[in-house]
Amino acid sequence: MEDKIFDLLLYTIPAIITGGIAYFFFRDHMQNEDRRRRYLLHKDVQKEALPLRLQAYERLALFLERIAPSKLLVRVAPTSTSKEDYERLLILTIEQEFDHNLTQQIYMSDQCWNIIITSKNATIQLIRKAGMSEKVTNADKLREVVLTEMMESESPSNTALSYIKKEVGELLNV
Repeated sequence: MEDKIFDLLLYTIPAIITGGIAYFFFRDHMQNEDRRRRYLLHKDVQKEALPLRLQAYERLALFLERIAPSKLLVRVAPTSTSKEDYERLLILTIEQEFDHNLTQQIYMSDQCWNIIITSKNATIQLIRKAGMSEKVTNADKLREVVLTEMMESESPSNTALSYIKKEVGELLNV
C-alpha cells in the first residue's frame, strides 16, 4: 500500500510541477500578447490622430497670423471714422476668428491652448489700450497708434506662434 502511494506521488509531483510551469509560462505569454496588442492599437490610433492634430495646429497658427495687429488692421478696414466703432469691429473680428477655431483645443496641450488664449486677450487689450489714448481721435488714428505700438514691441501672436512651432516639433520628433 505504501509502495502504491509512493508511486502515485512520484507520478503526481512531476505532473504538478510541469502544470505549474506551463501555467506561469502561458500567463506571461498572454500578458505579453495583451501588451503587444495594446501597443499596436495605440500606434494605429496615434497614426490616425497625427494628421488631425497637425491640422489643428495649422488652423491655430493661421488664427494667430490673422489676429496679429499688423495683419488685422490691413484686412479689417474701418466702416466709419468712429474709433469706438472700429475698436468694436476689430475685437468682434478677433472673437469670431477665435470662436471658429474653438474646437481645435482638443488636439493640443492645455499649456499651448492657454498661450493662444493669452495671445488673443493680449491683442484685444492692446487695441483697447490704444483706443483709450488721448492721441486717438478717429479710426485712422487708432490704426496708426496700434501699428506704432507693434513696431516697438513684439506681437502677442508671435510669442504664441513660437510655442506652437516648438510643440509641433516635439510632436513630430516623438
